[in-house]
Amino acid sequence: MTPAARVQAAIEVLDAMAGAQAAEQALTRWARGARYAGSKDRAAVRDHVFSVLRRRRSCAALGGGETGRALMLGHVRDEGGDPETTFTGEGHAPTPLTAEERSAGGPPAPDEARDLPDWLWSRFEADLGAEATAAAAALRHRAPVFLRHNPRLKTIPDVLEMLSKDGISAEPMPEIDGALHVTESSRRVAQAEAFREGHVELQDASSQAAMAAVPVPPGARVLDFCAGGGGKVLALAARHEGTWFAHDAAPERMRDLPARAARAGVTVTSLAPDAVAGAAPFDIVLCDVPCSGSGTWRRTPEAKWALTPDRLEALCATQRDILEHAQGLVRPGGLLVYTTCSVLAEENEAQVAAFEAAHPGWRREDTRRWPISDRGDGFYLATLRKP
Repeated sequence: MTPAARVQAAIEVLDAMAGAQAAEQALTRWARGARYAGSKDRAAVRDHVFSVLRRRRSCAALGGGETGRALMLGHVRDEGGDPETTFTGEGHAPTPLTAEERSAGGPPAPDEARDLPDWLWSRFEADLGAEATAAAAALRHRAPVFLRHNPRLKTIPDVLEMLSKDGISAEPMPEIDGALHVTESSRRVAQAEAFREGHVELQDASSQAAMAAVPVPPGARVLDFCAGGGGKVLALAARHEGTWFAHDAAPERMRDLPARAARAGVTVTSLAPDAVAGAAPFDIVLCDVPCSGSGTWRRTPEAKWALTPDRLEALCATQRDILEHAQGLVRPGGLLVYTTCSVLAEENEAQVAAFEAAHPGWRREDTRRWPISDRGDGFYLATLRKP
């Protein structure tokens, strides 16, 4: 595919999304119908679509509209390209620009250039203060890629050599033990020998730092209560011996966990919802609760446009319910760990404060925030000791 044909494909995917298809669904359907598209073509089209989703308001302003064609016109302008050389109508390129399209659009206004819904920007200002502008700006760009080294299997130099043989460049992050920043060929990670054999796992650096901050004593019984794919319990289990459990309200999310744990050289027992109480109490219960994901919107950019105040309120109610249930699973003197990948205070500090008010005697031992940056996603951690 030519570069212009890739732009036309992105237009079609964005238009399909306007018809209520999710980004991944629209990209998959396009790829199935485009047998001629190679892996580099598919990656390029995906990059176009996700770049537009990160910058939807500014692309709409620059392109003069919300259609896939207008958004991609705005994207080309935003990237400093010449639309006349892309919108040529030649081959599979987009049709030439009309006179109206040539004159439409202009530099985004300050509120458009932030690329956040207005109601969310007010939350960012209130919760992040002087850091709000930097956080919004970071969400307009692609997220960095990080790996977590598994110390049970090989040394970091050995792993770096394995990655290099597969054409992947990475460098250790001195501030986070075991974290590796992928600097080249991140798309090859899933096929790399080091990944397939469990020497590394894909995990954001902030998430790794948060798990490293959890004080897990050797031999502890630990439950990851909202496990999802299980990345966080695997990070905890990589540190030393313990008894590890995972639970999720949607057990199918954990279907790959047994294989991942086996590759990593650890045992994680998956608990069905009706089996959790019987396995309690636990020394540590980790609650990585469902949240807005506002700290990770570089990776899932359509989520920042889909979130509504009502949806955020519902998520906060779910978070409160999870904390209330999970606290009963912690042994006396044990630890409740609350984490989100959100930067919003109502999902973080406000939830912990409400829990403390409802449960006198619990002692908060640690609270940490990680900003959205080139060193990781936005993340929040609080640890509470049961009386």
